[in-house]
Amino acid sequence: MKVGIVDVGSNTVRLLVARRQRGRLVALREEREHLFLGEDVERDGSLSMARIEEAARCAAGYTRIARSLGARAVEVIVTAPGRQSGNGDELVRRLAAATAAPVRVLTADEEGRLAFAGATAVADSLPATVAVCDVGGGSAEAVVGTLAGGPAWSRSLDIGAVRLTERFLIDDPPAKRALVAARAEVERHLDGFAPPLPQVALATGGTARALRKIVGWELEAAELDAALRILGKRSSIKVAKTFGLHERRARTLAAGAVILLCLQARLGVPLEVSRAGLREGAALALLDELAASAA
Repeated sequence: MKVGIVDVGSNTVRLLVARRQRGRLVALREEREHLFLGEDVERDGSLSMARIEEAARCAAGYTRIARSLGARAVEVIVTAPGRQSGNGDELVRRLAAATAAPVRVLTADEEGRLAFAGATAVADSLPATVAVCDVGGGSAEAVVGTLAGGPAWSRSLDIGAVRLTERFLIDDPPAKRALVAARAEVERHLDGFAPPLPQVALATGGTARALRKIVGWELEAAELDAALRILGKRSSIKVAKTFGLHERRARTLAAGAVILLCLQARLGVPLEVSRAGLREGAALALLDELAASAA
């Protein structure tokens, strides 16, 4: 049984078509397009109709791909743009009309739980207590739980890589004083952040995967500081060319690194970049729903 997940986020619209094989989730097709909806939301408080139509066009195309590959069900999930935009309901309406598929705006808690499920499902030899950090363009989620019991503690920060960039890191490359101010803003959002300490922490999402290209799979304080030194000396164009990144992803990467640096310090263990996250968790949940309905 195959399913399709179309993920509409602040930076990208992504497609995952997957199935279960021998108890593991197997990706059959993945696509992405950078639309940066979060820029509109941060600047204007709502999405322009041009951005909404662009997202609908992209989601419709991805839905057609999923169905052509034999997906039994396709679901469209919307993260921060649906929660934070003043006209998120219009975005949902256009996505539903364009895709003829269920469209769901995830709560911050749902987003964190699905990221936890996806990241832990593909990881090997995890200890009992695991944290998952998902830094997006409009928000960041941290979840701590166990493999047996699932998430036990979660927290969402209403700040992400796009929002932090638009508010503090205007210069390209970002100035040192701006990075200091950005870190202070993240720490403000982390007031009262007291998670149970995990034995291992996984970092999922586009920011973490982009940082992996710069400093490797493990993101500890030293690696994240090194990434920020590189990002503080090179323009986003140079960063993109050097490390094979989309230029506008490179533009928000310093902000994402600041958020991950603050989260890593609070969790007390290195962050390991995960190969999976939100979309994989959503695919597993959809497969479970289909299996239950067929039983």
